[in-house]
Parts: sequence; structure tokens; C-alpha cells
Amino acid sequence: MPRLVIVSNRVTSSDSHVGRAGGLAIAMSDALRAQGGLWFGWSGQIAAKTADTADLSKMENITYATVDLGQADYDGYYLGYANSTLWPLLHFQIGLMKYHSEEFRIYQNVNEHFARVLQPLLKPDDVIWVHDYHLIPLGAALRALGVTNRIGFFLHTPFPPEGVLSALPHYDVLLRALDQYDLVGFQTQEGQAAFEDAWQRLSAGPPHAVAGTFPIGIDTAQFSRMARRAMSSSLAHRLVESLGGRKLVIGVDRLDYSKGIPHRLDAIGHFLDNNRDWRGKFGYLQITPHSRNEVEAYRQLRQEIDSLTGRINGQFAEFDWTPIRYLNKTFSRPTLAGFYRTAAVGLVTPLRDGMNLVAKEYVAAQDPEAPGCLVLSSFAGAARELDAALLVNPLDREDIAQAVHQALTMSLEERRERWEAMMVGLRSNSILHWREAFLARLTELHLGGEPPEDDQASEPSQDQTEFFALRQTAASHVAELTERQRQVMEMVLAGHPSKNIAADLGISQRTVENHRASIMKKTKANSLPALARLAFVAAWNSNLALAPNGLSMR
Repeated sequence: MPRLVIVSNRVTSSDSHVGRAGGLAIAMSDALRAQGGLWFGWSGQIAAKTADTADLSKMENITYATVDLGQADYDGYYLGYANSTLWPLLHFQIGLMKYHSEEFRIYQNVNEHFARVLQPLLKPDDVIWVHDYHLIPLGAALRALGVTNRIGFFLHTPFPPEGVLSALPHYDVLLRALDQYDLVGFQTQEGQAAFEDAWQRLSAGPPHAVAGTFPIGIDTAQFSRMARRAMSSSLAHRLVESLGGRKLVIGVDRLDYSKGIPHRLDAIGHFLDNNRDWRGKFGYLQITPHSRNEVEAYRQLRQEIDSLTGRINGQFAEFDWTPIRYLNKTFSRPTLAGFYRTAAVGLVTPLRDGMNLVAKEYVAAQDPEAPGCLVLSSFAGAARELDAALLVNPLDREDIAQAVHQALTMSLEERRERWEAMMVGLRSNSILHWREAFLARLTELHLGGEPPEDDQASEPSQDQTEFFALRQTAASHVAELTERQRQVMEMVLAGHPSKNIAADLGISQRTVENHRASIMKKTKANSLPALARLAFVAAWNSNLALAPNGLSMR
């Protein structure tokens, strides 16, 4: 069974607080525990110089390998090129992009250094999965060291069109670096198309890397359960009591100019100015933990938000009511789940976002009997799946204000219809399904795409023969599953225990076990735990497009 190697800028270490770990960190940890593996990346610590070896620790069957960064490398690689050059570029904010050739050189050097530290830790059959814009050159650096393992890369941010991308000096270097991966994943089809278009303009030949769209999800059923339980917590009770019967509108964002927080606050002020009857009848809670305080653009953003909040509250507040509560605190995921369930309106209006999981978490947290309403930026990747939300232009304060009014006054029947439509997609595309879909596609590519048909072709390996036979068997049965079997299988693939599946679907645990056994027997998905599971996922993905309300993960 091949080992999984996750490479990310920061490593969620073995002693991280579980309650504060994000969905992505949990999904990666689950994958590593399932088949054993290594998690490699920056430790988050700044030292006198960048470490030449990784600090290793182990918990269960996961090895954590972290590297301290020297101050100069931290400044050039992380604060400089990654967050002052690439981050604004990838979010279409060319006016905020700063470029210094020395920082570009350090960015490349740090990636090459990471590759040198990682290489001795690798095994010949490891599957390597690299994450995000900090590490674009890492695959090319590993290839230069002779690493022939299958390597996938996933970009969590948007990927801009060539007209924006070309504003970056030497952008062709990054495109060629991406081409050293076997599989490059994007959040949306627009991102994938932008990459393919940029490559066509750069090179006459096709890229080596296969590009694919893999929209990241959340563990929908688990988050829904978390939200239900959170409503009995003391913090949720305090929040409800503090509202005094008023409706709650909520926004939760990291402090970042891509999130559109000033535009959103301006829209709240516009709403109050034009809807006098709603003054004193709702409260807006904006939770914004500070980040990247070393970057000047973020310090200026913080001052702008502080000023806007003070001005709006000063203009509209009464002695017993303040329209905006602005908190610079970090809350645990269970606490946020309870806050989302309490809120009548979720306000998620980034100027540009790769996906935005807050939008998905807000929907998943709702009470099915009385769900709230999501107001969502049409420029968030999540808008492709959550198109039953009220979609707005995040730059248009009147558009946002009108959507907030529509959400606050929407009938229960319409709220339920919109919520149910969005939940179909969330259940189909969980974060664990996203993870396995990416790894299944990477496995297909590694095994040659399809078994050779030519008699003169080289003899297929045992893994190839088994994988494609299993996929063919699975595919012939997946399309015949009933809707209930599909629902059960989605949750099985997401790793949910039978008792939770039974509770969420309102059926007995015995029924769940019967469905699971029948599906596994028909598709032979129990015969080879590692390879067969990936074969099953590959077949499942191919047939999702045929399922009612299914999502194509190809």
C-alpha cells in the first residue's frame, strides 16, 4: 500500500488543538491515518537560519516533518513573494501586488531547499500531494533531484486569466513549474480553463501535467451534527440571549482584502440608511481574526474596518442597540457552527475566492425546519455549487443591501427550498470525497490512464491489471444504485460510521449495513482495501454526472 506524503506551507502538528483545526487539516490527517504517511512543511517557527534537516515527530502512523525558516527566508519567501506578490495576483488585485526580483529568487531557493530536505524522507512508491501557491516550484525542484514518484498539486486560490497573470514578471517560470506535476487541480472550471489557456499561449505543445477541476467541500453531515450539538453550549445561549429576539446576520472571515469586508460594512450602513424600520430589529456580527500583521496592506485594512465600524455604529446605534459587533477573536469550529445555526442570514461576499468554505459551513449548520438564508458573492468558487443562494456583486453595496433585505423577509417555504437545493450539492461533494477523487485520478494517471490494448505494448503491471478490472466492475454497478444506496455510499466514502449515517438519513443502522454490504459485494470494493478503494472512487466519479443532481468531479 503506497504511503501518502502531504506537503503544505504549514503543518498541522500532532499536538494541534482538535477543536480549532480546520476541515482541510482534518481531512488530510484522516487520509494520512488511513494509509500511513508523512506531512512535511514549515514549522511556523522563525530561526536564525533555515534548518538543513527536518524535525521529525510521530503520532500513530503519521510522521510530521517540519522545517524552521530563517528570518531572511521568511521575509522573502512568505511575507514577500508568496503573500505580497502571488496572493494579490491570484485574487485579481494587481494594484496591491508588489514585486521584487530578490524575493522571487528567495521564493525559488526556499522551495529548492524544501525539496532537498524532503527527498531523503521519500520512499520509491510514495504518492506526493503538494498544496497551494507557496509551493508551486516544489515539484520541479523534486524532479531536478531525480524524484520520479507521482506528484499532484492542488491550488486552493483562484487562478487568474492570462491577461492578469501576465502582469507578473517571469510568470512563465511558474507555469513551467506547474507542468512538472502529474496532476494539477483547481477549484473551478474557470481556473482550469485559465491555466490551459495560459499554457497554450506559452507553448506550442500540450502540457505534461493533466489539469482537473476538484471543488473542495466540507464534511457536511459531521458539521451539521456539530451545529446541532453546539446549540446547547453556553456560548450559543449567550449569543441568543444577547440578541433579545432580534435577527442575526453573520460574517466570518480572516482579515484579508480579498474578503470584501469594507464593502460589506458599507452595504450594512446603506441598508440601515434605507430601511429605517429594520433599525433595532437585527444585529450584524462580523468575526475577523487578525492575520499577516507584518504586511502593510493588512494593517491599513484593519484601520479601514475599525473606522467604518465606528462610523456606522456612531451614526445608527441607540443606547440599547448597536448594529455591528466586530470581534477580532478566533473561535473553535463547534462554536462557529452554533453561531451559524443561530444566524438568520449568512453574509459571505468576498471580492474573489477560490472556494470559500464558510459559505458551505453556514448552509450545513442550518436547522432543516427553519433554515437561514445565504447571501453569497458570485465571485466565490462556492457560487458554482450554491447557486440557490442569493448571489450578489460584492462591489455593489446596493445589490448586497437589497439581498440582505430579501433574506430577512424571505418566507419559510422559500428558505427551505433554497436550503434543500444547496444541501444536495454539499452532500454529494464532501471534503473526503474531494480528497479521494483527487488521489484516484492521480492513481489512474500513474497507472497509465487506461490498460494498453496493443499486443505489442509492454505488459501491464499487476497493479494496473487489478485497478482497471476493479474500476470496470465497479462502474457497471454504480450506475444501477438506487437513490438511497447512493446517499449511503456518499457517506460511506466520507468515512462516516453506520450509526451516524442512520441518524442523518432517518433509517436503521441495520439498513445502512445491508446497503453497505450489498454495494461492496457487487463492486468488489472490499477485495483490495487500498487499490480497490481508489478504483471504486474513480468509477464513482465517472458516474456522478449521471446521478440526479450529481456533480462531475472530472
